[in-house]
Amino acid sequence: MLRYALTRLLQGVITVWFIATATFAAMHAVPGDPLSNEKATSALIRKNLEERYGLDRPVLEQYVIYMRNMLRGDFGISFTQQNRSVNDIIREHFPVSATLGILAIVFAAFGGVVWGALTALYRNKLPDIVIMFLVILGISVPSFVFAALGQLALVRLNDLFGTTVLPVAGWGSIGHMIVPAMVLGLGTMAFLTRLMRSSMLEVVSADYVRTAKAKGLPATRIFLKHELRNASLPVITVLGPAIAAITTGGFVVELVFAIPGLGRYFVQAVQQLDYTVIMGTTVFYGAFLVLMVIIVDLVYGLIDPRVRLE
Repeated sequence: MLRYALTRLLQGVITVWFIATATFAAMHAVPGDPLSNEKATSALIRKNLEERYGLDRPVLEQYVIYMRNMLRGDFGISFTQQNRSVNDIIREHFPVSATLGILAIVFAAFGGVVWGALTALYRNKLPDIVIMFLVILGISVPSFVFAALGQLALVRLNDLFGTTVLPVAGWGSIGHMIVPAMVLGLGTMAFLTRLMRSSMLEVVSADYVRTAKAKGLPATRIFLKHELRNASLPVITVLGPAIAAITTGGFVVELVFAIPGLGRYFVQAVQQLDYTVIMGTTVFYGAFLVLMVIIVDLVYGLIDPRVRLE
């Protein structure tokens, strides 16, 4: 187990290095000047920034400086936000995205397991047909459409009651989090429901389930201990990437609901060609995704003793 964990960590480090290198190459391939007149208001400021980031040196030397700073945990200073480092932006705004993402993944995982199990139990019946229709809808419709519909529903709800039942936008209370978390988790919940249904249909016809029924075990115990537990293993496998994707991928939802998360600043950095913020957040997102995948691989072996990670 320890050897496997160390091997996966080494693979994760190599993956993060590749992400950092690819991001550096992509940023240097993008046309435009990272220190345009709007970002460097004088020749002296421009010169200082060029010396700080080695922009007046060959690309290979810039890459060495970039990697050396990244190994020290220094992603640089934003080109567009005055006196703000990328580390400060991540430190201040990632917790917001993480909080929203955790609520969304709890909603998605719980809903996916429950609805997936129900569709398998009522296969080809009305509950299965209705839920699968909603699943296809949830997978097909983009998140920005759900975000817009969610805001419209909040406006109508508040108008109906004549008061603010739930805030339409902003951040700071549980009320601000409910609808954005649901909107963010809808696509993942639909995917997990479909996955859980397929897995459940395979498990209910397995030999050990038939044996448990032949032994006369209660239906509830068979469902919880044998069917649900084993059917949820594929869901756990994809849960790591899903957690990372939701936590770091709520760009549109954060913009629509005016949530001050890291995704919102990433979108602004892309619009303003803020190279340091783009590279820093991309590497951070990549490292977070790799870490989640490694953790899920290890947890999978603990949940299912039949899996031998060695």
